[in-house]
Amino acid sequence: MDKYETLLQQIIPIARKAGEIILSASEIEEHVHSKEGHGNFVTEYDEKVQEYLLGELAKLLPEAHFVGEEEGKEVFLEEYKKGYTFVIDPIDGTSNFMKAYRPSVTSIALLKDGKPFIGVIYNPYSDDLFYAERGKGAFRNGRQMFSSEAPLSESLVTMGTAPYYGSKVSRAAFEIGFYYLEKSIDIRRSGSACWDLCMVAAGVNGIFFEPRLCLWDYAAGACIVMEAGGRVTDFEGKDLSFDGKAPVIAAGRGVIKEDYLPPKELISF
Repeated sequence: MDKYETLLQQIIPIARKAGEIILSASEIEEHVHSKEGHGNFVTEYDEKVQEYLLGELAKLLPEAHFVGEEEGKEVFLEEYKKGYTFVIDPIDGTSNFMKAYRPSVTSIALLKDGKPFIGVIYNPYSDDLFYAERGKGAFRNGRQMFSSEAPLSESLVTMGTAPYYGSKVSRAAFEIGFYYLEKSIDIRRSGSACWDLCMVAAGVNGIFFEPRLCLWDYAAGACIVMEAGGRVTDFEGKDLSFDGKAPVIAAGRGVIKEDYLPPKELISF
């Protein structure tokens, strides 16, 4: 069998093992340092998980490129648009992780020729495993899942506040959130973009948005949402380029076009 046909099944146990490292954590706040941006932290466990993922994934696909959060910078080279590139977030929801406020998840995406090919997201605290492979559907703990057919008026909306990018961007997030609040049941914020994207894919929420996300925050989740029948774009409705930071909005099948995108006057940040 072609090795590429079994990649997903080989990535899944690696994600689960990363979750074991997260669950083993103790005295987390004694080993924390700040990164660029307001409220942006990294713990020794982020670094441990990333080191583990880099080592194990490289064994699966030695020719692949890597983009990972704890490398200290987001660099996406033109050459990454050819062949395979792993995009990993060892712990998405680090602030949650530090404060024992769930969820915190591990996210692994594999891009093929610059587009999502595989997405795996694992929440060790709830033992929830989400995964998808291009053209083969999306699954939660082995059962195929689909985004919701409910209209926005009957849906919850989740949001991210983009706290690392200054008050102008974060203020826009709250203004957009109020716009959706008036059109939906209510607003939620989990603190993990990866988890929120999975909740759209699973049909729990109707929309997730955040004004600015790094590639590792959305690559795997976008793959999972699209394979669950949802859509993921920027705030103007354009397809994501999957080559760096972007505004991201995801929606289930029941959210109509007129309700999907925020007004243009709210996205001039």
